[in-house]
Amino acid sequence: MHMHNDIIDPARAIRVTAANKDGEDPGNGVGVATRTRTRTKKPSLYKVLMLNDDYTPMEFVVLCLQRFFRMSIEDATRVMLHVHQKGVGVCGVFSHEVAESKATQVVDFARQQQHPLQCTIEKA
Repeated sequence: MHMHNDIIDPARAIRVTAANKDGEDPGNGVGVATRTRTRTKKPSLYKVLMLNDDYTPMEFVVLCLQRFFRMSIEDATRVMLHVHQKGVGVCGVFSHEVAESKATQVVDFARQQQHPLQCTIEKA
């Protein structure tokens, strides 16, 4: 008794052919899916965290958030108040390189202005 398992689905055949144009045997297709997942894996993201201190003026923190994280004055004020009240706040989420660079820029700028503001990164 033959059911429909002998019928070739043309859409499926095209997909297998397209995935197999490099001449490899697709087998059951698991290898193709695994290779695709590996190839499209996104880089890890990191949060830039600003830490509260008792010395850095609130206005300076707002300025840093606007300058280095492109925030509006409203968003920068909201994040600054969060940092002030909770002790730490997220400024943004970026690739490792960008997060590290932004944290360093903030700390360097703060030091130039004689402020002890701390910025760090952690895996998102």
